[in-house]
Amino acid sequence: MFCPLQLVLIPTLLACSLGLNDFSTSPAELTVHVGDSALMGCVFRNLEGKHVTKVDWMLSPGKHAEDEYVLYYYGNLSVPVGRFRNRVFLAGDLLQKDGSLLLQDVQEADQGTYTCEIRLESESKVLKSKVVLHVLPEEPKEVTVHVGDSALMRCIFHSTEKKRLTQVDWMFSSGEHTKEIVLHYDLKFQFPERYFPYQGRYQNRVNLVGDISHNDGSIMLQRVKESDGGIYNCSIHLGNLLFRKTLVLHVTTEKSQTLIPEIPRPELLGGNQLVIIVGIVCATLLLFPVLILIVKRTHWNKSSLNSTAFVKSLENMEKAYPEKHVYSSITTQEVREEEEPSGKSEATYMTMHPVWPSL
Repeated sequence: MFCPLQLVLIPTLLACSLGLNDFSTSPAELTVHVGDSALMGCVFRNLEGKHVTKVDWMLSPGKHAEDEYVLYYYGNLSVPVGRFRNRVFLAGDLLQKDGSLLLQDVQEADQGTYTCEIRLESESKVLKSKVVLHVLPEEPKEVTVHVGDSALMRCIFHSTEKKRLTQVDWMFSSGEHTKEIVLHYDLKFQFPERYFPYQGRYQNRVNLVGDISHNDGSIMLQRVKESDGGIYNCSIHLGNLLFRKTLVLHVTTEKSQTLIPEIPRPELLGGNQLVIIVGIVCATLLLFPVLILIVKRTHWNKSSLNSTAFVKSLENMEKAYPEKHVYSSITTQEVREEEEPSGKSEATYMTMHPVWPSL
């Protein structure tokens, strides 16, 4: 009856004696944008009296890709590996069993599951921690607003560990060597919940809208002026860690918006409106020849009526003035002289000439 229990206990005891059992935590998830920095935590508490001797960070990209080393620490020497060189650093305090990794200038190919392995002195255990990193497309580094509007400028430090934010600074540069302080936040002051925009043209126009507890130092610039256009640098301090971000603010005037006329686009019309317009055009093309025929027929009817009336007027005139024949008699003296000796009766010759009345 003890056979099943023995089968379970024996491999466990062997693993403990050989140092094959690992202690791991549930994986955390972190989402960042291309170009941002990511702090991936690897912290183990309640391990007093133990010293960290070795730290390994590995990446599993997935999709049947081979795992690759990111960084390893051994003998007080931290060595980034491969394409992560000059982009990763051990950001934790190893004395506090903190082997957190800072990954800067995140690339799309950096997405995957990161595994941290910590080995302690005189211990066969391997402490493991995993972070699933999701990489989104790069956020716009340029912000464009109109004069009088508000401009939101984001500055967030992404981390799986709750690090205490100690300082936030925003600086402005118009492209020249001179710089101007926009906002300063420091927990060293007596009232840490307050931020201090410096006296100047940014006074009463800058608000800290980010959540400090989540390492968010975003600001809102209100009533933007044309002179506010330029380069803004954000700096977030988390103890010894420093995160920087640069944004470019473009300010456009309202006049430029009115000078450009809005051209209606075909895609703005709905499907029904487009069908109606096409139907009107087709109907116009079909009815145009019919309209021409109607106009021609009307003109022909009018001309025929005019000609008929003219003929009838002629007929009436002819009835009113019938033809008249004028007869004229011609009597010549020579004929009379010839007829007189013979004693014949006098004869008269008539010649008929028709005379037509004038129209």
